[in-house]
Amino acid sequence: MIQGSCYMMSISLNPYLIFDGNAREAVNFYEKTLDGKITGIMTFGDMPEDPDHPVTDDMKDRVMHAHLKVGDADLMFSDTFPGMPHQPGDTIQIAIHPKEEEKAKEIFAALEDGGHVIMPLQKTDWSPLYGSVKDKFGVTFQVNVPDEQST
Repeated sequence: MIQGSCYMMSISLNPYLIFDGNAREAVNFYEKTLDGKITGIMTFGDMPEDPDHPVTDDMKDRVMHAHLKVGDADLMFSDTFPGMPHQPGDTIQIAIHPKEEEKAKEIFAALEDGGHVIMPLQKTDWSPLYGSVKDKFGVTFQVNVPDEQST
């Protein structure tokens, strides 16, 4: 028996698909193809302005985050942000959603060991604690503590 398998963990995982300007097209395609339901689409232009990360007019319509429900599964989508490379074949990330901030910090630190931090863990407009890290195997993880208001 795997250690810890006898209790329900407070972490969920889902694929996060990254596109280069055509995330909205992909979400609509997969909604129709997989008989899913789009539960939300947020663009970079929908976010509050941040002088440290200005959004150009051509970026405002790009998808920052989209959520597609397919049966009991969740697929999430995003377009790249300017300056972020888009490499075909490196377009799927794993989103981890620990409910506790301490668990998020523990997971992030373990993934960071031998890897590379893309975005340090920090408070965001959508999460009390969010960060992105590429582990030592080249797999990118988004660690996102769910915002209690959105649950």
